[in-house]
Amino acid sequence: MRTSRWSGVVIAALTMSTALAALPAGPASARTSAGPATKVVDGRTQPVFSYADAVREHLMVQTPVDSDGDGHKDRVAVDIIRPMETQQGLKVPVIMSSSPYNDTVGRGFESERKAYDAQGDPAKFPLFYDNYFVPRGYAVVDVDVTGTGRSDGCLTVGGAADVAAAKATVDWFGGRATAYAADGSEVKASWSTGKVGMIGHSYEGMLANAVAGTGVEGLETIVPISGVSSWYEFARTNGAKHWNGFASYLTTALDTDPPQKCQAVRERLQAGEDDATGNYNAHWQERDYIAQPAPEVNKVRASVLAAHDINDYNIRIDQLANWWGALAERGVPRKLWLGRYGHTDPFDWPGRRAQWVDTVHRWFDHWLYGIQNGIMDEPRVDLQTGPDTWTTQADWPAGTSSVPLRPGPDGSLSLSPASGTGAFTDTKLSEADLTADPSANRPGRLAFLTPPLRTGVRLSGTPTADLRVTLDKPTSNLTALLVDYGEDERIDWNRNEPQNRIHDGLRGLDEESCHGESTAQDDACYQRTANVTARRSSEVIARGWMDAQNRHSLTTPEPLSPGRSYRIAWKTLPGDYEIKPGHRLGLVLGGTDADFLYFEDATGAKATVDLGGSRVTVPVTAAQGLRNSLRQYVR
Repeated sequence: MRTSRWSGVVIAALTMSTALAALPAGPASARTSAGPATKVVDGRTQPVFSYADAVREHLMVQTPVDSDGDGHKDRVAVDIIRPMETQQGLKVPVIMSSSPYNDTVGRGFESERKAYDAQGDPAKFPLFYDNYFVPRGYAVVDVDVTGTGRSDGCLTVGGAADVAAAKATVDWFGGRATAYAADGSEVKASWSTGKVGMIGHSYEGMLANAVAGTGVEGLETIVPISGVSSWYEFARTNGAKHWNGFASYLTTALDTDPPQKCQAVRERLQAGEDDATGNYNAHWQERDYIAQPAPEVNKVRASVLAAHDINDYNIRIDQLANWWGALAERGVPRKLWLGRYGHTDPFDWPGRRAQWVDTVHRWFDHWLYGIQNGIMDEPRVDLQTGPDTWTTQADWPAGTSSVPLRPGPDGSLSLSPASGTGAFTDTKLSEADLTADPSANRPGRLAFLTPPLRTGVRLSGTPTADLRVTLDKPTSNLTALLVDYGEDERIDWNRNEPQNRIHDGLRGLDEESCHGESTAQDDACYQRTANVTARRSSEVIARGWMDAQNRHSLTTPEPLSPGRSYRIAWKTLPGDYEIKPGHRLGLVLGGTDADFLYFEDATGAKATVDLGGSRVTVPVTAAQGLRNSLRQYVR
């Protein structure tokens, strides 16, 4: 069935693109005999509709959920901007964002918020989507997530109510749900083709993933940017906690209603997160769009254009990698952009804005208008390899070979296992302390190094730490870091200075670029950005964490028997990194990572590592070059 559906899309696309390309070249307003129509040139819809004259309206869509328990089904606020010609019979597809940020933290690098006129209709939409796409024959729609903005209900942080509300809006465009105007009258989307594409960053990207996971009819494509695919893996890694009380924090930060309105919901969220243990449970299962027994990803019918940053430690790269891998298993049509910044949007990546806008444009044209513009014939992945360098490739991760590296008692990291042990104490150390001077003995870590590499090596994919460990307490936090030791100019992705317009490795400039048409209330121009870099002697290129008692199960912890040896294996975060000739690859083992396990307390356990029974496996593209470098070791 999957093959027939997407084959049908291609056939329909061929028919549609022929019809669109045959439209007259004059302005749409001049086509009185045939009515208004979209214009396509070089495989792209053209800006033939007036942005200033577009229809702007606010309405409420009825949802099937009562998230605040007040006895009434929630209604979510939906703001729409569409070409004026949709009043004259033109039917257009929808580009939709469902966001909790519209009246609080704002959206994008410049933290834009929605604004309304005296009649309560939207006068300003955040970001460039409305300015750019409405003149090209799209409706752009902003939805306030339940419990935020003008919507009813309570924010459930990726829960079923959030997802159902966004899905109801997609259903309304297809005539399967009900919406109301301010005067209470019912409103129908008679101007809609029923085809919808969702786009958004962070929480918005999560909702795009989750709504696609419902298999809702009419959602033809999604563009999730740094989107969550599992809230458990956002807040925890293998039982080790990155957050305590995250849901309560987020609902308070994003919901401007009186606190008592959603207090009961916050208390349920707090209890469900189970900060006392860090275990996986029904709360997390509801907010996991990949995991068994009934993964939502299996229902995805939409194509996916994803974007993420490898150094995003707000929504870490495994959120993308796990989703991407599940989509690949299903054969979902997909494309990917990977940057090297923190929690950012490709629209703000230096030197790539025009390419990103054009990619999104052609993507939506292809999947919502059926235009054959070659977007699916291009390399699947755009990858940033350095501050100013990019490449394309057929997929991600790249084709690699797995190379097991063995720690030695002399601090070496080589191909051959060595006898002996090493020990560290689970103390809470920063990564600067964990990775500093790998030749020095430190009680809170073990460090191992390869010789200088004679040829460059590219890591692409997910390394695995596999240790034989004995503890003197029932559990310990464990951290494994892969480190590139060698001086280089790198993106300073962790640098944030709002007063200097620096955010996650980007600096805002005074110069702007414009994408689309503007009005006095809503301009299409945005700050350009520049890279923020730093010259450093080392860089952590993969991180992984584990609560040892969760080594077999995330739901049921198994405390260790002190003094007994255990095999404990876990995956680090995925990565894609080029280690240059002359640099050295390091493995650092430690306890509680203070930078990323901020809410964890160190156990004080002594961990003794059997070096002969331990290894780290790295996926690399030039495996032979790495092996040749490591053969310099003579034990």
